[in-house]
Amino acid sequence: MKKAFLCLLLATVYTASAVPLDDGFPENNMHYPRFIEFPDGDGNPHLVDLEDNVDRVVMDAVNRNPANNLYLLFTRRNPRNSQQLIMNNANSIRNSNFNPNAPTVVIAHGWLSNQNTGLNPTIRDAYLGKGEANVIVLDWRRLAMSNYVTAANGVPAVGRGLGQFLRFLSSTTGARLNSMHIVGFSLGAHLVGNAGRELGGQVARVTGLDPAGPLWNFNRNRLGPNDAVYVEAIHTDGGYTVGGLGIGSNIANADFHPNGGISQPGCLTNICNHNRAWELFAATVTYNHLIARECSNGIQVSLNTCRGRVFHMGNDDLRKSGNGVYRVDTQRRYPF
Repeated sequence: MKKAFLCLLLATVYTASAVPLDDGFPENNMHYPRFIEFPDGDGNPHLVDLEDNVDRVVMDAVNRNPANNLYLLFTRRNPRNSQQLIMNNANSIRNSNFNPNAPTVVIAHGWLSNQNTGLNPTIRDAYLGKGEANVIVLDWRRLAMSNYVTAANGVPAVGRGLGQFLRFLSSTTGARLNSMHIVGFSLGAHLVGNAGRELGGQVARVTGLDPAGPLWNFNRNRLGPNDAVYVEAIHTDGGYTVGGLGIGSNIANADFHPNGGISQPGCLTNICNHNRAWELFAATVTYNHLIARECSNGIQVSLNTCRGRVFHMGNDDLRKSGNGVYRVDTQRRYPF
């Protein structure tokens, strides 16, 4: 009798809180309500109508010229003042501090954000504090400042534009695609996936930081495991819960679910949970200290009973490789 009760209890826990561990989606992850709150780059909530009209003027402009964004270079020679790199303008690159022998990291922000949004300087400083690197901040505000539905629809085009820019950068400087790591947050996570896809999956790494959930569950343009040599996703606000902002499902080669992937220590809101993804990542670039355990199923993720192999979450290792689903427990405050 006790064994039967325990099985029923575990089944209930799994149904209520387990993360999906395959390519499908649980029933309660299929639909978001029409109206949700989604944060801007400063963490302020905005009411989003997921049935809003697409702004065709903006979309036409994005589709005509997907490379029409700002590419801002930071290096140890100019850690605070950016140099603008311009698509199809070789002199803008040759006259910059770009070093083809150093690793290149691209950071893509999310919705209602821009080059000054918190994740950009935080991740930039983590890399430049670690060693020589070309840190390129992608400012795609022209689309990102549109309504959420328009921004989501334009993400693939901006991602393709980023891929085209990186191909041009490579051909101009000789920098190898396997020395590049593309990092994106929220909508930006799907954007960098499309960039990697444009390059035939040849970039060394793509990292999705809590990839956005609304409008992406069944979207063929979402981040995927073939978008780079190694694709990693860090899920901190799983989208299968009410109000979750991240997709929650496993979509990469390696999917990490810090603290179970739903709520984070020290956070009381979904917005805090969502932003914790880039905060955790930046900390791992500096310290490489968050060591996860591989999980066999969703019950293990939820109940924190994963006993598989260990694997570092995040970090700046361009040769990183691995597969599986992982849980790591963190602290409430930096460096977590």
